[in-house]
Amino acid sequence: MTRTKDPAVRSLLLDRAAQMLRTRQPVTLRTLVAGSGVSTMAVYTYFRGMDGLWRALRQEGFIRLTAKLAAVRMSTDPVRDLAALGATYVSNALESPDLYRVMFDVGFDLEDAGAADETLHCLVSATERAKADDRFGSEVDALELATQSWTIGHGLASLVATGPLPHQALAHGVPLLTALFTGAGDEPGRCRRSVEQGWGQLATPPPESISPSDRRNRAR
Repeated sequence: MTRTKDPAVRSLLLDRAAQMLRTRQPVTLRTLVAGSGVSTMAVYTYFRGMDGLWRALRQEGFIRLTAKLAAVRMSTDPVRDLAALGATYVSNALESPDLYRVMFDVGFDLEDAGAADETLHCLVSATERAKADDRFGSEVDALELATQSWTIGHGLASLVATGPLPHQALAHGVPLLTALFTGAGDEPGRCRRSVEQGWGQLATPPPESISPSDRRNRAR
């Protein structure tokens, strides 16, 4: 008789793996289940092994990111909202830098290849609103501009959350996004104000996610 899988066990293992990454603990088959109340067999039952767990964890990263982007409160200013979505994207990376790395580890396929599309869809929707509001030119390709906006957010997130730059480098998001959006047709002064308001939603990362070099820079 086949036993029914318990979703709670699957969630437990994913949460535990994410926590171990966050606290810089080595994630192996045995360390993952140690003290969890489940056996190593559970990893095979729910993920078919560690490779499957990494695929599921990568998927989970996009699921959590999508939920955070969906929770961003939209305003009457679509350009502000675009910047706020970018700020939320970066904040998510700063909160869980190791999970962020796993999300973009192309060595493991996603369980659902369309998971990353949800992130882009949020940006495309805000871009289309900006076009409808005459903030961007009618000739602007919403998908292309949304992708460029994502590129800026991803670049800053990668360089700060998992790379060499200090947290202060995130301030570059304002001039970069302002240049992108004014190039798409927005009025410079109005655009700058909108971007500053949206980028101001950027959350301060928890202490454990700040790199040693960033801590040294803050202490100076």
